[in-house]
Amino acid sequence: MRVHAVAQWQGAGWPDAETRLSTGCAELASLAEEILGVPVVRVPVDAAGSPTERGVRNRAALLANRPAQLAALENPEGPVLTLGGDCGADLVPIGVARYRYGPTLGVLWFDAHADANTPLTSPSAAFHGMVLRALLGEGDADFVANPALAPGRAVLVGTRSFDRSEAEAVRSGLLRHVPPPADPDQVIATLRASGAETVYVHVDVDVLDPTAYQGTHYHEPGGLTVERLVACLDALAEFDVVGGAITECTAGDRTAVSTLVPVVEALARRLTARS
Repeated sequence: MRVHAVAQWQGAGWPDAETRLSTGCAELASLAEEILGVPVVRVPVDAAGSPTERGVRNRAALLANRPAQLAALENPEGPVLTLGGDCGADLVPIGVARYRYGPTLGVLWFDAHADANTPLTSPSAAFHGMVLRALLGEGDADFVANPALAPGRAVLVGTRSFDRSEAEAVRSGLLRHVPPPADPDQVIATLRASGAETVYVHVDVDVLDPTAYQGTHYHEPGGLTVERLVACLDALAEFDVVGGAITECTAGDRTAVSTLVPVVEALARRLTARS
């Protein structure tokens, strides 16, 4: 297993994202090195933002960040755990996984938000709210995955905040949804029903309830406990987990990020099982 830190912040749409997401990514990377005993590759990202274009905030900067990630993933020699940064840091790893593992790749998307807008439907123009829709092949042509995830192969878990177009994506079957409290048996049953044969796991830490974890920008009530998230990850033992990510961490120090130790360890267990 390799670990990549991608301190991308331009996909977020809130003040101080540059400082808070960069700091959170650095703290998470340092934690991972300590508890997993593996070096973390710091993938370079653009430091600056750029204007909103075609309905995407920091569009040019986000596109400029992609080549370094692609280069880092060219010969990964095993599964990769990506540490963000905003959720858009997972666009390239999942797109590469879809190319490598084919149309039966499934994605478990643990997130308080659906991240399934397009530039035409996004109320904020923040790309981290569009990344899953881009992976499904819809949105700005310079970001959409090609090949795209198959409809119904992506499963939202713990999601409790939907914009109108995102809710319609679930109703239409483009996305599947396991709401909180996300019983592990229900997660596995939904993943089986999707027809996925290999799985990529995306964890936005705001899937956790604010009473369980504070190191994120969004504090949506009604989320998962750390124990429930870990149970869902451990339940994936029957699946071939080919990649994973932990994103949107804004923890400012080791004490704040240490709550995520069980999550990092559980996701690493799934990835090292494949190594």
